[in-house]
Amino acid sequence: MVDLKKIIRFWFLLIPAGILSLASCKSAKTIQTAMNKKDTVVATVMSDTGVDSAAVINDLLFKVHKAVIDFNSFNGKIKVDYTDQSGKSQGATAFVRIKKDSLMWISLTGTLGVEGFRALIRPDSVWVLDKLEKTITRRSIASLQELTGLPLDFSSLQDLLIGNPVYFSGNILSYENNGNLVTALSIGEYFKHLLTLDTISNTITQSKIDDVEPSRNRTCFVQYADYQASQGRNFSAKREVTVTEKGSLNIKLEYKAFVFDEQQTFPFSIPKNYQEK
Repeated sequence: MVDLKKIIRFWFLLIPAGILSLASCKSAKTIQTAMNKKDTVVATVMSDTGVDSAAVINDLLFKVHKAVIDFNSFNGKIKVDYTDQSGKSQGATAFVRIKKDSLMWISLTGTLGVEGFRALIRPDSVWVLDKLEKTITRRSIASLQELTGLPLDFSSLQDLLIGNPVYFSGNILSYENNGNLVTALSIGEYFKHLLTLDTISNTITQSKIDDVEPSRNRTCFVQYADYQASQGRNFSAKREVTVTEKGSLNIKLEYKAFVFDEQQTFPFSIPKNYQEK
């Protein structure tokens, strides 16, 4: 039987997924080393007086801004598959509805088509119906931070689901141009982040985040693929997330259907026989 409790916990672990003022440059070799999923990011800054680094960085920030998807509402159906460190694979289907910056509704269904969880998330609270155990859990948004050990809020979870950069920092330490691809290394309060952009399509191709605190030794690597045009937006319909800390977790997200800016409902009634947990 699909363990939906694990799935919902792993769902909230996906946040380190998609990030970008200093005038700096770095060698391609060092960038490539940092992109290794098993390595932590090492920022070795090298100066290049022949390049107007400030102008390049401003252009990078502009391109990142152009890659951000703006919307009023979102509705998506997602096939979720994950493999834990023991090699055990499980899957579920997630139905997601979002009213930008105010309300998020998530339903998780197992392979037999039985809904196991339904969550209603607001900027200040998280409510979860466990339909398997017939319980209701009500927590503050801070509970997500405790669950994931991340500075998680409504906005970052929203960006994760839409495919926008999360934990973005304008403090770019280094960059590398490779044809139409540009890779930038930035550092923020919590994370070091390598972000690769396709400058022709203005889309994110991959993202790698490491903790600033070395003792955490936590890395998340995200690959974005299968971009599809939707109402003037480029949307990544396939994403693969690899999270490593003491062990490793691989998660594949495939958006089977999605639509922007259509009227949404957010059904969330609590049956009388459900117990508070």
